[in-house]
Amino acid sequence: MPDTDTLVAAAEGGAEDPEPPRRLGLDVIVETGDWAPLGDVAAHLAPLIAQLEQHPAAQSYLPATACLALADNATMRRLNGQFRSKDKPTNVLSFPAGAVARRPHGSEPAALGDIILGLETVLHEASQQGIGVHDHIQHLVLHGLLHLMGHDHVREAQAQIMEGLEIEILGALGIVNPYDEAALEPAAP
Repeated sequence: MPDTDTLVAAAEGGAEDPEPPRRLGLDVIVETGDWAPLGDVAAHLAPLIAQLEQHPAAQSYLPATACLALADNATMRRLNGQFRSKDKPTNVLSFPAGAVARRPHGSEPAALGDIILGLETVLHEASQQGIGVHDHIQHLVLHGLLHLMGHDHVREAQAQIMEGLEIEILGALGIVNPYDEAALEPAAP
């Protein structure tokens, strides 16, 4: 049976605020692979979830839930081949639950969809880019959540909006711009 942790970050509502806080729930499931050396992935994602909950770009999609499945590269290769016709593993896949709809305030949480991370690819990329693996995981999960909220990067204008959101939200967490190649290059020995 897969390990499951549920992560829910709640925006703080003041006493003068009669409306319930907007929430984003993220169920984290270890599907395949040995993720144990990375510790409690859900706990490492808590600051990201809290930051995203507060961001204006997410407000109209909340309350909502999503699932994060942690997998190995063999699983990612199979899924990437099945759903994207690419016979190779990848770092992250997103599967929206359906048409993305803005949520009326106070409504029941919407199921946004699923995000899957590939362990070996995530570890390799973090090492190659000289960044912390937990920072890289936060970037990939944010990337996946933005996809589930309807953002994309197929066209240049879309990519600029999505990447701008990623840079802003990660920057608020002290995580380096993932699109700044100079900042990501590992130091020379």
